[in-house]
Amino acid sequence: MGKLTVGALRAVLVVVLAGTVFVQAGMVWALVSKSDPEDGSLPLTALRVITILGMVSAQVALACVGRLVTMVRRGTVFSHTAFRYVDGVIGAIVAAALMWFTVTALNAPGQRDDPGVTVIMAGIGVAILGVALIVLVLRMLLAQAVARDVEAAQMQAELDEVI
Repeated sequence: MGKLTVGALRAVLVVVLAGTVFVQAGMVWALVSKSDPEDGSLPLTALRVITILGMVSAQVALACVGRLVTMVRRGTVFSHTAFRYVDGVIGAIVAAALMWFTVTALNAPGQRDDPGVTVIMAGIGVAILGVALIVLVLRMLLAQAVARDVEAAQMQAELDEVI
């Protein structure tokens, strides 16, 4: 991975991380200050807490991707250490999907006249879970690459002994 690519990805990660912190701060401020009273149409306090937790899951994924980018840059990504970070990304995506399903359930009673919105929101939740499955497949590919790397190292050691 080139220096420009790594630099661009790190810049994107920092900007997104700053954005999530900004959203979290806004939600915490709204919870603490009680400046936006609920009118009863939606449970705003629950939605704000879910938003804060959703930003935490995004931050976990960002941190894990940042560590993986560092490992790629150093050439150490094909190791067992990388699995911890890939598992962190998968867990964060699944957590985000569960939070999205919770938002969908909280929003559903207000959509009785137009249940299509709830169906679309549920479909988005399924798509988020689909992303987790894609990352799981990529984890399996990483496992195969690590196994081949270990096998190649063993064969090289045997070849060095013969020579």
